[in-house]
Amino acid sequence: MSEAQRKLYDRITSGPRGAFRGPFTVWIRSPEYLDKLEPVGEYLRFKTVLPPRLSEFAILIAARLMKAQYPFQAHEPHAVKGGLDPAIIDALRVRRRPGNMKADEAAVYDFATELLETKFVGDAAYKAVAAQFGEKGALDLTALIGHYTMVSMTVNAFEVPVPEGVKPPFPV
Repeated sequence: MSEAQRKLYDRITSGPRGAFRGPFTVWIRSPEYLDKLEPVGEYLRFKTVLPPRLSEFAILIAARLMKAQYPFQAHEPHAVKGGLDPAIIDALRVRRRPGNMKADEAAVYDFATELLETKFVGDAAYKAVAAQFGEKGALDLTALIGHYTMVSMTVNAFEVPVPEGVKPPFPV
């Protein structure tokens, strides 16, 4: 590891993530990129106006629609810990619209799936998110979805596997 890589490794493992795995094992190949990307990811994961239950839900939606096993399995426990009903996660796993979602969950689901599937967000989906979280929340959600789409592309392009002994969360 170069000095720049070592500094990034130490910064990331001593931060809120506490570990260095998954897409970080790819991004470290470009320390300049990772140095800029990591604070953005930290903001999007830990500091937006969205509560953890919903930010983790959006991450799972992006990972599932991108067919990215690694981030889905990595964030599933965080979603449950944040209060997301496991039945909602099970529906995502098989690409079904979850039933019995709360209003804020339905707003996030509709916004995220519409953006990822059509590349646009219609008025109804946008208004539902903005009503729940304001303009800043709509931007935070959009950026979070975009970031985890990129995370998913990274792990898919570089074939980052789920950890040894972990069952893949869904068939590809």
